[in-house]
Amino acid sequence: MLPLFAAANLDIHDAPSRPKNMIIMVGDGMGPAYTSAYRYYQNNPDTEEIEQTVFDRLLVGMASTYPARQSGFVTDSAASATALATGVKSYNGAISVDVNKRPLTTIMQMAKERGMATGVAVTSQVNHATPAAFLVHNESRRNYDEIAKSYLDSDADVILGGGQKYFSSSLLEQFKSKGYQHIDDFSQLSSITQGKALGLFAEVQLPWVIDKQDSTQLSLLTQKALDLLSQNDKGFVLLVEGSLIDWAGHNNDIATAMGEMHGFANAIEVVEQFVRANPDTLMVVTADHNTGGLSIGANGEYAWDTQLLQGIKASPASIAEQAIAIDSWQALVNDKLGFEVTDTELQRLSNARMQGKQALEASLKQLVDTRSFTGWTTTGHTGGDVQVFAAGPAADLFKGNQDNTDIAEKMMSLLPRTK
Repeated sequence: MLPLFAAANLDIHDAPSRPKNMIIMVGDGMGPAYTSAYRYYQNNPDTEEIEQTVFDRLLVGMASTYPARQSGFVTDSAASATALATGVKSYNGAISVDVNKRPLTTIMQMAKERGMATGVAVTSQVNHATPAAFLVHNESRRNYDEIAKSYLDSDADVILGGGQKYFSSSLLEQFKSKGYQHIDDFSQLSSITQGKALGLFAEVQLPWVIDKQDSTQLSLLTQKALDLLSQNDKGFVLLVEGSLIDWAGHNNDIATAMGEMHGFANAIEVVEQFVRANPDTLMVVTADHNTGGLSIGANGEYAWDTQLLQGIKASPASIAEQAIAIDSWQALVNDKLGFEVTDTELQRLSNARMQGKQALEASLKQLVDTRSFTGWTTTGHTGGDVQVFAAGPAADLFKGNQDNTDIAEKMMSLLPRTK
């Protein structure tokens, strides 16, 4: 049963225009500090003005994110994605099932019932919590193999992201028998021009933007999804997730997080251009929760050094892995960080290096945080509200303060009526 629409006694179907297509974009873990940090990270230091980003341009409101009360006030990605996909609160770990583990109707299911196309494009494995909650049902987000197999019954038209390890050759054959075209390299995207697509481009996650020095991965997947789904005359519903913003936040890795923010921002601009060319399309962008308790400025200093962050050429994880493998590691660290490490800092790194890759990575992140005045409060999630961004027909419905379930209810109410 469709949840009641929660805002202002408004009958959506009397609105002057309703979308044919809907795109929900989730910056996983992207609390408000991330969009502020990205603004300063992208700022041109040679101008007096601090330039706006796509986030500033599209901001319309805020949303609360708490899960079902049995899980407290701090949500995980599964419960939040369930809320965004179904309009119902559930427990942390739930994949579109209620607190009694009964399946909940998702917006993707509703779209399919109306003859619309559906798809997901993400930077994590495609069977991770957020895409899974839009496509299937499971009592636990950790049941990755079960979730991958259940995608066969989702009838999603486009599934793009990582996760090769969860799709055996026999499972891939089953997808092919259902009409899916399977690809595993970005160079093959152009080979698919119509029909169903299953693109798995990495063993688990896609490469970090900062390591690949390429912020177009999610943009390319998003554009391909739009090209394929828009061929359906009845419209489509698409989920796009900047999944790895969250992973970088869990790692308390500011340089890598900014790279992932850049990749997500580029994907939003791809969708924004699609909306301009197709004014019957609604885009809604939000975060599922905040990760890491990021602070811009730390240790009592009224500063944040974006120039230092912009000079970093690789993730601390990658730098540590390379530095462990060679004897002349000091020069490599200086080159990859983009600044000269002091003798005292070098000694700390050397001590950490003797303890192994994980210790060296942690020491590198601490060095970057100290030098850039970046702060963190946790390696987990926090319970603060997140931002909501929107454009296209009915975008005004998402203005102001709302709950994440309201976002789902509004979008579901905008679907065509069933006969």
